[in-house]
Amino acid sequence: MTVETHPDVLIIGAGPTGAVAARRLVQAGVRVVVLEQGEWPDESKARAGHADYEVRTDRDWGPNPNYRQAPADYPIVDTDSDISATLFNAVGGSTVIYAAQWQRNMPSDFRVRSLDGIADDWPLSYQDLEPYYEQVEADFGISGLGGDPAFPPGKGPPLPAYPLSRMGRKIARAHNQLGWHWWPASNAIATRPYRALNQCTQRATCMWGCVEGAKGSVDKTHWPDNVARGVTLITGARVRQLEMNKTGLVTGAHYVDRQGKEHFQPAGVTILGANGIGTPRLLLLSKNDQHPDGLANSSGLVGKRLMMHPYGTVVGLFEDDLGSTHGVWGQHVHSLEFYETDTRRGFVRGAKWGLLPTGGPMRMTSTYPWGEENEIWGERFHDGIRKRLGHSAMWGISAEDLPNEHNRVELDSLARDSDGIPAPKITYRMSENSNRMLDFHLAKARQSLEAAGAYETMIAPKIRETGWHLLGTCKMGNAPESSVVDQWGRTHDIPNLYIFDGSIWPTSSGMNPTATIAALALRCTEHLVQHRTNQRVPNQRVSG
Repeated sequence: MTVETHPDVLIIGAGPTGAVAARRLVQAGVRVVVLEQGEWPDESKARAGHADYEVRTDRDWGPNPNYRQAPADYPIVDTDSDISATLFNAVGGSTVIYAAQWQRNMPSDFRVRSLDGIADDWPLSYQDLEPYYEQVEADFGISGLGGDPAFPPGKGPPLPAYPLSRMGRKIARAHNQLGWHWWPASNAIATRPYRALNQCTQRATCMWGCVEGAKGSVDKTHWPDNVARGVTLITGARVRQLEMNKTGLVTGAHYVDRQGKEHFQPAGVTILGANGIGTPRLLLLSKNDQHPDGLANSSGLVGKRLMMHPYGTVVGLFEDDLGSTHGVWGQHVHSLEFYETDTRRGFVRGAKWGLLPTGGPMRMTSTYPWGEENEIWGERFHDGIRKRLGHSAMWGISAEDLPNEHNRVELDSLARDSDGIPAPKITYRMSENSNRMLDFHLAKARQSLEAAGAYETMIAPKIRETGWHLLGTCKMGNAPESSVVDQWGRTHDIPNLYIFDGSIWPTSSGMNPTATIAALALRCTEHLVQHRTNQRVPNQRVSG
């Protein structure tokens, strides 16, 4: 086996978690190696501006690894799940294909137990994260407008929001008449040249390859600088197991390169940033005599409490040309009118709405958001295209997902990736609370569009490929008996093993999670930097 240099810290995953952590560590003079199973994104496949753009988007930038089947992908068995998980394995992780909607969690999201008597409180508050939100917003190049009354007062994004589109202005007027909240949305999309980012030209292609280099994905905002500062980034490295010594510390990771050759990467400290599926998968794969149920799993919670944000869409058709073929995608405005709990509605917690364009001609013919049996096909096809193209607007609704131990990630008994490593299986069922919440919000979003002048609205059927937000499978908390890591991301069982990604969320909020994933990773990394000499040998608490 080949042994690389012996760094202070090993990070697994080059998505937003790994990028943020590596930046802070290298700034502190820490030697860092990062293992990423994907490669750098191939910008030549970003085809916006070419005639074949809409034909090639899902082939090259599709979110479901089971369909994409790129060399870096691993299968995710989802036959027992209501939602299919979506992710991207590359330098930049899923920020390469995210819509770049940038939402901080609300203060209430950290206090669900205290406020609503369900689920759990986080072991930290909004105020604890606020300075880290501000820092990562500067690092990612966030655009938006400060002063949203739904949030506590504070510093706004570093870049201005785009002027409201015709679609946005129409919805804003309607919400003013209804007395409902709306605000120009924040996005990780540059409205003017900013550091490594170029100005967005509003092609509405953000999820399928940003040809301008305007989207704040960490392959642009973080990794070139990280590598220039001395971070060792090893791509094409699929980690199959973490190694431990007899004193109960992780000593490094075994990985397989793209040629099938095995390597061992040693390190003093290991940080996992492989998302809410990849991280528990690796902990379960790394079981040993000391930890027969998987590493850091004495609580029995590794892989449990998977949350994926049930998602709904309502589309409105308008006589006016809204210019909705273009714009940021992204979101134009957001609404948090129905975000907080009102028990009179028959459910707890709430959802965030984001107003989206509907895209080009082929997007008018797809199942999303028009439904599995798209009625556009047939002799009135051209009339249907004309009715929709540029004349439609849609609310995307991200609903808070409550933790349930039955919703989980485990190793499948049969499926394997291309290196023969057991694949993850997800089990996920939408709760009655989630179903009631979505039904309520879909009805209210329809009311919003009708108030804006929509002559026809349609609620998209629940679509499987909406598991963009993979959260909760390695819960954070103060008590080792009921959590996997502490508030600083340090595993209770193994003092030199950390988890900084979205898997450590105790609850899911209803927000797009990248802002909080990045802020939390920065906070945890800052604590690690300040306390890096405190690597105690653990008590011999084991699983079982």
